[in-house]
Amino acid sequence: MGHSIGRRLRAEAQRTDERRLVVLAGESGTREPALRDVVADARLDSETLSVVSQASLLGCERIDPTHSDKLLGQTRDGVVYDATERFDPDVLAHVVGAIAGGGLGILLTPPLDTWPDRRDRFDSTLAVPPFGVGDVTGHFRRRIVATLRSHPGIAIVDTDTETIESDGLRDPAPRLRTAEPSTPDDHAFPAAVYRRCRTADQVEAVAAFETLLAAGRAVVVEADRGRGKSSAAGFAAGSLAAAGRDVLVTAPERRNATELFDRARELRADLDAGGDGGDQSEAPSDGGSEDSRLPIEFDAGSIRYERPDVAVEQASDADVVFVDEAAALPVAVLDGLLDARSVGFTSTVRGYEGTGRGFDVRFRDRLAESDFDVTEQHMDDPIRYAAGDPIETWLFRALLLDATPAPAQLVTDATPENVAYRQLESTTLLENEPLLGEVFGLLVVAHYRTEPADFARLLDAPNVSVRALTLDGHVVSVALLAREGALPADIRGEMYEGGRVAGNMIPDVLTSQLRDEAAAVPSGQRVMRIATHDAVRGRGLGSRLLSAIHDEFAETVDWLGTGYGATPELVDFWRENGYSTVHLSTSRNERSGEHSAIMLRPTSPDGEELLDRHTGWLLDRIEGTLSAPLSALDPDVVRAVLRSIDRPPELDLSAFEWRVLAGSPHGAGLYDTAPAAFARLALRHLVEPAGESLLSARQERLLVTKTLQHRPWETVTDALNYHSRRECMRTLGAAVGTLIEAYGTDNARREFDRFE
Repeated sequence: MGHSIGRRLRAEAQRTDERRLVVLAGESGTREPALRDVVADARLDSETLSVVSQASLLGCERIDPTHSDKLLGQTRDGVVYDATERFDPDVLAHVVGAIAGGGLGILLTPPLDTWPDRRDRFDSTLAVPPFGVGDVTGHFRRRIVATLRSHPGIAIVDTDTETIESDGLRDPAPRLRTAEPSTPDDHAFPAAVYRRCRTADQVEAVAAFETLLAAGRAVVVEADRGRGKSSAAGFAAGSLAAAGRDVLVTAPERRNATELFDRARELRADLDAGGDGGDQSEAPSDGGSEDSRLPIEFDAGSIRYERPDVAVEQASDADVVFVDEAAALPVAVLDGLLDARSVGFTSTVRGYEGTGRGFDVRFRDRLAESDFDVTEQHMDDPIRYAAGDPIETWLFRALLLDATPAPAQLVTDATPENVAYRQLESTTLLENEPLLGEVFGLLVVAHYRTEPADFARLLDAPNVSVRALTLDGHVVSVALLAREGALPADIRGEMYEGGRVAGNMIPDVLTSQLRDEAAAVPSGQRVMRIATHDAVRGRGLGSRLLSAIHDEFAETVDWLGTGYGATPELVDFWRENGYSTVHLSTSRNERSGEHSAIMLRPTSPDGEELLDRHTGWLLDRIEGTLSAPLSALDPDVVRAVLRSIDRPPELDLSAFEWRVLAGSPHGAGLYDTAPAAFARLALRHLVEPAGESLLSARQERLLVTKTLQHRPWETVTDALNYHSRRECMRTLGAAVGTLIEAYGTDNARREFDRFE
């Protein structure tokens, strides 16, 4: 193109150890020649250059956008993202994260002035039935364009006119050299570990992990992405394994822990070679080890990986547990991992690994209350580029990775009576950056994992809407809603026959899994997420928000619904707000370890009919699912779910079964004679108790574990802390006697009285 924008930007990036970004905006016939010119001008070597595109644009590594997560943990001098056919926010974050200091990112786009109004393949994922791609707005891309044009370090080239809209040059002052990291004088880990550290922050983090050599210790290392926390954990895990420890590693997915394992292997190689720590290199440029096998064996110890749900079960067996990317795991899983002897957590404060902050907001308190001696470490210094890098600053603003709820002092006086209910349109949010940050910040806290694509969905998806409670304009409680159902016959048929229909979670489950082809006829609003500011939790604000949502939509939809990982507290919350369970999944989420519940609150006769038939089907199958696939489910979850079913089952027992039940408290009737009768009586009570204090919680757990889940007597005895099997059996008999008095027929009660 005749200009030297690539050379000048690359030179400035190398001089400052920062990154720069070039946007090549234009039609397809002009972008590729401009790309070749910029790459040549910037002297980007094909060996350290990657292109993320569906097309082969350059003679270098090409990564399909659907596999952009391959860039996790990798470092490149240059990365090209062809966003012309599909601009995916998650891919953008992967691409920017892989660019090294001194490197160049290149973004290919349509002309910026018209780009927000064009629809692409990512927009198609937001156009869930019955909406079409034409219903998707361009708010997210409009925000991207505005931030590209306003942030330093970003050059914009109009390839159609061959003009430079912005050269992106900053002309920064020279940087002072920072002190090189050094090995602590008093260290327990091998010196080779510290010679590999890139920053003083990383040295301090590794040194903090030394405390895990002793039992009863916990270490929390938090940082933004790119600070080397996972590498520090890998050095520490390798050092602990070299010291003879059995190290268990878990993460949301195994790929999240790639850097941890690579650093541990590097340490093993150093120790095998006699302790030479090398030249402080971080990761190889391809970001991976030639040997990816697990476990990693040392002379006396080893490092292994398990999925989060399995790690919870095995935590107490390991010497040390490392939890990489802890912010992307549910608090319940993190709680379970506290059974470990010692445990280390690394957590991304902001970044594409997931920005859920349940770890920081709620789990920290539980960790502080535990028996662990806790050490905390925060890492600030980037290892791949200089602090203050303008491209990192741009990405955080563009994707709202640094969104936070309102300051606590601004909402602390909120009550259900003094807050305002608001419908927040995307246009309103875009015009008010602080309000947008408060909304998205609360939604991030509500969920253990939030991706950049969730931000785009909030702004552009035609089926998604936001409702909030505010105090003096500040967000106190927020709900993200999704319109579902009201699907045409052809889509309902496709769903019934096994086709996946995006964006209609509740109709999809009821249709495809529960075989109800009519389930997608009624329309509904699903509460995707709901969150209340931590400063005012427990005041009924979440319930106030749900009540207002019900009042708004009661005349326009047939049902309100929700689906989530079931815990006793959450099930009770939704039940108290008028929602009833219609489905409990038989498989659990590998990351959360929880079984999903689907609940409905009808708002019309059609919604009532939908709830009624699925309540009946749930009652028909629940005994079978609890006795087999859900036999190990927490009995308190079972109790909460059963209590949330809309109506009790009919207690249609034969005279023989009543006689067995009536005799069981006194030993005249045996459980094994008619176990189904015990199960149906227990189910009747647990769904709709005749009195809140009829049985104790322990007695109800006994009903669940023995009569519904059919666990062996020995297992039940141990789980519920009975002194003996005989005591456990007597307690069940006494509970059955109480239930006969409450639910039994006249003949059953007379039979029971014969033994009194």
